[in-house]
Amino acid sequence: MNYIYILFAFLVGLAITVQAGVNANLRQAMASPILAAAISFGSGFIVLVLLLLASGGSVPPLDTVKQVSWWKWMGGAMGAVYMITVIVSVPKIGTANLVSLSVAGQLLAAVVLDHYGFMGFALHPANGWRLLGLVLIMAGVLLVVKN
Repeated sequence: MNYIYILFAFLVGLAITVQAGVNANLRQAMASPILAAAISFGSGFIVLVLLLLASGGSVPPLDTVKQVSWWKWMGGAMGAVYMITVIVSVPKIGTANLVSLSVAGQLLAAVVLDHYGFMGFALHPANGWRLLGLVLIMAGVLLVVKN
């Protein structure tokens, strides 16, 4: 197993939690969850364009872009819904509840996607260990949310 990816995944988890607080505070400063999300996505877009330019990445031809299935463009829309949900929910339910519920939902979806190989994912069967892990995560979420 490549430990650098494990470390990055853990650090991204930390960053997502901090991001929730940053964006909730931005919402308060801007007095609008949608404006806060737009600013957050805008700054992220600028960073991504700069990284693309710095890496020497290229943009595919328009014909290639036109052939992409409609549902493959929905990641940004899902991200926008997630961002607004975070911005609106954190002040109401707290960061720990939001993050634990989000992680539980992500893990459930991931186990299903892996098990069936949906959307081109490699098959990773939902064996007993994975299901036990899912149950334990859900139990942990219940303990966090019950507080």
